[in-house]
Amino acid sequence: MGIRNHLLIIHASVCASEVAKAIAERVYGAVYIPNQHGCCQIGPDLDLTTKVLVNFGKNPNVGAALVVGLGCEGVPTKKVCEEIAKTGKTCDYVVIQENKGTLNTISIGVKKAREMAEKLSLMDKEEIDISEITIGIECGGSDTTSGLASNPAVGYVSDKLVDLKGTSIFSETTEFIGAEHILAKRARNEEVANKIIKIVLDCEKKANSMGVDLRSGQPTPGNIEGGLTTIEEKSLGCIYKGGTRVIEDVLAYGDMPSGKGLYIMDTPGQDIESITGMLAGGAVLIIFTTGRGTPTGSAIAPVIKVCGNPESYERMKDNIDVNAGTIIEGNKTISEVGEEIFSEMLNVINGKFTKAESLNHREFGIYKMISTF
Repeated sequence: MGIRNHLLIIHASVCASEVAKAIAERVYGAVYIPNQHGCCQIGPDLDLTTKVLVNFGKNPNVGAALVVGLGCEGVPTKKVCEEIAKTGKTCDYVVIQENKGTLNTISIGVKKAREMAEKLSLMDKEEIDISEITIGIECGGSDTTSGLASNPAVGYVSDKLVDLKGTSIFSETTEFIGAEHILAKRARNEEVANKIIKIVLDCEKKANSMGVDLRSGQPTPGNIEGGLTTIEEKSLGCIYKGGTRVIEDVLAYGDMPSGKGLYIMDTPGQDIESITGMLAGGAVLIIFTTGRGTPTGSAIAPVIKVCGNPESYERMKDNIDVNAGTIIEGNKTISEVGEEIFSEMLNVINGKFTKAESLNHREFGIYKMISTF
């Protein structure tokens, strides 16, 4: 069940990006995602890019899709369209090399997109139960207030949604390091616990194989300036955003949950790439905690910003939706701010624009699994 009804213009590779953007700009209600991949990728990276593009089209917030290809990229334009169409949504495609170049392709694409937009405009909203909602939870630009205020408050929201039979996904494997054993204790069974430990070990092994230590970049310079001293300290604050409920399973990047409840997704710590993975996994809304502030949004889903630092909230009111700094100031409890966030979430589900939506923030980035040859 979606909470938005976008017409998504997807380009199969970066080579078709300008044509896709031109089509989206000419059709009211259309959005596009700035995909920088799809050309000359091989193996796991090619498979992952294809999966993410397909799953973005399958996201419940997307009502219809148009796929734009150059014609010689690795990502199969027609196949992406066919996979999206299996959901029952209208999906079509155009290929630049088959349509005599940019101008003809834009003209054909606009005509197809306009027809889809007209059909979407006739669809009526329907009432759904909160159990149909899947959210993704992210943290970025963290400081000392993140683990003390905003993350626990959002964890409260996650617990409440799970108790109401909804679905919550949290991620950022690099920011579990030093706290993975705590998460493993909450796993549904030993198999899931072992998966949690494994994704952290694999993350560290990958860094070591390139001759680097993740601790050299974590905490980030901004985290350190905000008062975080070690990767373990950052991780202990990070995991609070996932609440306290049982972890049902660990999802690969961009995979969809098989049921209801709380899930971990194996993603990097980079905010945009992590959010992209969870949206490909079916999240219809993102709750994003931040201590230092960030404007990040998405083309297909509202992103609610929660800030635990009262000074950052005042400085970045244009971008922050909920002030969790009231916890730090001693004016509200974690549960009171949790209820405030939950209420804001319901308003957004029912149509209220987040600040990122209003400002047309549409960041997008796919995780690269292997190095470029």
